[in-house]
Amino acid sequence: MAMGGAIWWCIVLYLAMATACCSADPKSSFDDDFSIMWSENHFKTSEDGQIWFLSLDNDTGCGFQTKQKYRFGWFSMKLKLVGGDSAGVVTAYYMCTEDGAGPTRDELDFEFLGNRSGEPYLIQTNVYKNGTGNREMRHKLWFDPTLDYHTYSILWNSHQIVFFVDKVPVRVYKNADYENNFFPNQKPMYLFSSIWNADDWATRGGLEKTDWKKAPFVSSYKDFSVDGCQWKDPYPECVSTTTQHWWDQYEAWHLTKDQKLDFGWVERNLVIYDYCKDTERFPTLPEECSLSPWD
Repeated sequence: MAMGGAIWWCIVLYLAMATACCSADPKSSFDDDFSIMWSENHFKTSEDGQIWFLSLDNDTGCGFQTKQKYRFGWFSMKLKLVGGDSAGVVTAYYMCTEDGAGPTRDELDFEFLGNRSGEPYLIQTNVYKNGTGNREMRHKLWFDPTLDYHTYSILWNSHQIVFFVDKVPVRVYKNADYENNFFPNQKPMYLFSSIWNADDWATRGGLEKTDWKKAPFVSSYKDFSVDGCQWKDPYPECVSTTTQHWWDQYEAWHLTKDQKLDFGWVERNLVIYDYCKDTERFPTLPEECSLSPWD
């Protein structure tokens, strides 16, 4: 890529992290940004309050959500996933317009699908608009996500949604230049994370069940970072885009040349499933599948 483009992207990511970190006390507590959704007794923090642990046992899982909702921006978190035999366990990190699976919700999903020991962890991404999803992609990872923390991020503007793993774009979901019912861009979203049992589908299509003798299953989180348009009723600034933020300027509407190289490598080596290529499931492919992630 042109050197200027590479420098630009490095600068904006640096500014995004700096802005997000400086917008609140870097030693702020979990309670400053989040609320527990359920099972507070399955939530713990490190002694300094900077690492958060969610646990799942045969009784229940646990989840949290941001106190604020946003429309567009850069959203990032470091996660370390459940180690060992985690078949049937799903750790979810996602954005959604509401705290329940409502029939008109918009949603952007990272779901980490547990595995039997020795098998690769899979990540599943999905996009919902007005309650309709079925836009799954699944990828392998190029590292073991249980050994250390890795950064999972979502870039969301009115032109594209990009899912990043350690700043590598693994999925690009484009908007069209006309009004449509597949790109979520009207409703603000909270950010959530949770751990729960999904052994009816998560591992080998439900063939591998959760081994509760291995419970509790624990995922951990730290370094939440957001540089986004915070929604404020009744007249939020983010009703319309202004391009005043880096994540909503022209350079963030497309992948850079270097990002395209990374994305091409992901496409060739890590994609397990792409709904846009599943003609058995969709004899007529969904409308958005005609849009190129490279544009």
